[in-house]
Amino acid sequence: MTDLALLIPFLIFAIVMTGTPGPNNAMVLISGAKVGVTRTMPLVMGIALGVSLQFVLLGLGLGAMFDAVPLLHTILGVVGAAYILWLSWKIATSGPLEIGEENRPPMGLFAGAAFQWINPKAWALSISASATYIPAENHVLNLCLAGAMLAILSTVCVGVWAVGGVALRQVLTRPNYALAFNVSMSIILILTTMPAILRLAI
Repeated sequence: MTDLALLIPFLIFAIVMTGTPGPNNAMVLISGAKVGVTRTMPLVMGIALGVSLQFVLLGLGLGAMFDAVPLLHTILGVVGAAYILWLSWKIATSGPLEIGEENRPPMGLFAGAAFQWINPKAWALSISASATYIPAENHVLNLCLAGAMLAILSTVCVGVWAVGGVALRQVLTRPNYALAFNVSMSIILILTTMPAILRLAI
């Protein structure tokens, strides 16, 4: 992408969408607190790979299939809502952190990538960006370049949340603080995700 009029807004949009609270960053934050940054990186890389692949495939025409079969939007919305509510409940009731209890993050590379296909926020990012910021001229090349940039930005923006998890590790071993944090993360997860689910299902 060489058109700065599209490139700069795309980069800002990607940073905002990948860096703000949502299912991906909630999982990465908790994983960082439990197992540290290094062991969380496969999850971070999986998220970046999944988001960028979804973005490129939608830009190449997969989105047309969803337009042709609106029921798929509803199915994705229902599945996404069910998973997000379950994930929120698990986070809210997970209790204080016990250092050394976990040996691996909640998801790895492939699971993190696959999760993007039921992640409403990832769908909102991919649909909006592929329809708004990719010029018709040299469409495939621009789409692939934008996908590569999205993967890099996702790795950085999502990875920051793993660092944040490590910073919160000692606080989350205290039951009262852990309860407040877990419930707050659950509420934030629902509030930041449900609007995207509703848009996807309608």
